[in-house]
Amino acid sequence: MRAINPWINFNGNAEEAFAFYQSVFGGEFTKVVRFKDLSGPDYRVAEDEADKIMYIGLPLGKNNVLIANDVPGVLGSVSESENRSKIHVNAESRQEAENIFNGLSAGGDVEGPIDDSPWGTYAGMFRDKYGIEWIIEFDADYKG
Repeated sequence: MRAINPWINFNGNAEEAFAFYQSVFGGEFTKVVRFKDLSGPDYRVAEDEADKIMYIGLPLGKNNVLIANDVPGVLGSVSESENRSKIHVNAESRQEAENIFNGLSAGGDVEGPIDDSPWGTYAGMFRDKYGIEWIIEFDADYKG
């Protein structure tokens, strides 16, 4: 396994929050993907959400990345008084990602089956049987 990273959900202010985190930790964003970057015939993005963040990553040290996104309006708001983060596992291979996904999601609720993602990785998302939210991902282009 390459790394386990925190993934935070925001209500439209992920970019603002990450500019603040960058001012504290330094570094450069590894990737910034906006919802409009994923828009296409099969995935329509509302105009008021086009510039919201689908993915932003800020390296913390040698092998860790703080990751976030804005939650699309169709999914409702994130309750800021509850847990609004996920655990992100960056696997070393598709097979490792599948094994971890299948093992940890057993008895839980799969929110996004593991498959090729619109942003170019192999990823899946679920809440395990204990209520913990996970994103398991393999990124062939990862340079960690």
